Amino acid sequence: MADDSRKDSRVEFGSYVAVGDSFTEGVGDPGPDGAFVGWADRLAVLLADRRPEGAFQYTNLAVRGKLLDQIVADQIPRAVELAPDLVSICAGGNDIIRPGTDPDEVAERFERAVAALAAASGTVLIATGFDTRGVPVLRRLRGKVATYNGHVRAIADRYGCPVLDLWSLRSVQDRRAWDADRLHLSPEGHTRVALRAGQALGLGIPADPEQPWPPLPARGTFDVRRDDVQWAREYLVPWIGRRLRGESSGDHVTAKGTLSPHAIKERIASVA
Repeated sequence: MADDSRKDSRVEFGSYVAVGDSFTEGVGDPGPDGAFVGWADRLAVLLADRRPEGAFQYTNLAVRGKLLDQIVADQIPRAVELAPDLVSICAGGNDIIRPGTDPDEVAERFERAVAALAAASGTVLIATGFDTRGVPVLRRLRGKVATYNGHVRAIADRYGCPVLDLWSLRSVQDRRAWDADRLHLSPEGHTRVALRAGQALGLGIPADPEQPWPPLPARGTFDVRRDDVQWAREYLVPWIGRRLRGESSGDHVTAKGTLSPHAIKERIASVA
């Protein structure tokens, strides 16, 4: 992807900590060893490339399936302790998709987390939720997501935080931006989000996250229906089952922790 509007920016960060759930852990973007890369790791590479060798530190604390209160309890204290130049937070999405949750109340708890991070770090990058209009099942929650996003933007204004606006990222409305489970981004989707994050931070980025996708052949009604049935059997039913059993996909997962941007770059190159 080429970007004709490359910026000549001097924005630099010496350290970056990412907190959140499966989105920030990078689910859907597997490296050669099966461990996930994801947009935050890819953003770390962009940031590290602007610094001298060895002059950048990156830690990813995100764990899939975590609710906001779990992120606040397990990840925020560690991020505050590290006191990075930059911290990103995308949290509350797993709360919002649960039946009966109030986006206003979730936003109040989210703001307390942002306040704690803002007091300890140089810059807090806040992410909105995606537009779910094209996602089966989740499209019914579009109003809740939009309400929560409105709060997220207001919080960003109050604390002077840049916003990673995922709702307006049109390129991820293409199905190729998503993994087969339709809940997590594909490697290309994560790449486009990393580029959008770079834009939000004022970086000169190497490509345009909104560059159009190559055309796809048209799919008939039968093909769409067959894919929907297969998706429901392989992903939707197990997801509902975990919810009914009170289980989380992250119950036995530990955070990636401190990572070398050079090693991330090698992992990305090996599967490109």
